[in-house]
Amino acid sequence: MIERIHLTVLREIELQGSLTAAAGKLHLTQSALSHTMKKFEAQVGTRLWTKEGRNLQLTEAGRYLLKEAKRLLPQLERLDEALGQFAKGERGSLRIGMECHPCYQWLLTIVGEFLAVSPGVEVDVKQRFQFGGMAALFNHEIDLLVTPDPLQRKGICFTPVFDYEQVLVVSRNHALAGHTYVQPEDLSDQCLYTYPVEIERLDIYRLFLQPENCVPARRKTVEATEIMLQLVSAGRGVACLPRWLVEQFAGQFAVVPISLGCAGVSKQIHLGMRASENESSHAAGLLRLALART
Repeated sequence: MIERIHLTVLREIELQGSLTAAAGKLHLTQSALSHTMKKFEAQVGTRLWTKEGRNLQLTEAGRYLLKEAKRLLPQLERLDEALGQFAKGERGSLRIGMECHPCYQWLLTIVGEFLAVSPGVEVDVKQRFQFGGMAALFNHEIDLLVTPDPLQRKGICFTPVFDYEQVLVVSRNHALAGHTYVQPEDLSDQCLYTYPVEIERLDIYRLFLQPENCVPARRKTVEATEIMLQLVSAGRGVACLPRWLVEQFAGQFAVVPISLGCAGVSKQIHLGMRASENESSHAAGLLRLALART
């Protein structure tokens, strides 16, 4: 029964001081405004005001409704503003799932720009979806998946946004440090540090060691990139990381990158999103920023 216009009229009458002024503020004729309120009074079965000459006096019901109008209208106006921001892509949330540890370091290079151009958008990075990102994307638990190993599935679109090379990382004092590239058998006596994921998903095993039926002497897992590089720098073992990431930390650790095989191991970071996402979505906005950097 009650509509927003009824609350607005009462508030404007108090603000403007008269029915005529309130009608002008609301771009209505006085007769149209009076008709609207009389119809509303008939519906609720009570008077909201009485006239004493040219003055309006609110009834008890009118005073109650004015009090509620002052409380409710600002909330509705904030909702209007928020919905307008959603419509313009200026407000919302972007949930990003990560399927590799170095992907997080890459994301840091573009997320700052995204936050600057989308100040009303909340960004949530979910790293717990390691190697389970496709299900999270299908189930709308995330909006964007960052992965080096896209799985082509109907309803999901992957776009390559960054090319890189996977390399072996060794200490500057390591016996292999002067090599341009290494062969799989060169790792047979090495301790290999990797991230804590399944061997089947590690590029150095899948693309380099296993095709030649080679394994390192030992494998140890480390979650933090900086700790991994510190261990390698101290001569405790070797690691496999993207070349760009090694170069990013070059000033902090005494390590050098070496190609895996004479041809190297080339990879790409992909951004995956649901095919149903429209071009104005926040996921599409981040994708555009990433492509602009390629």
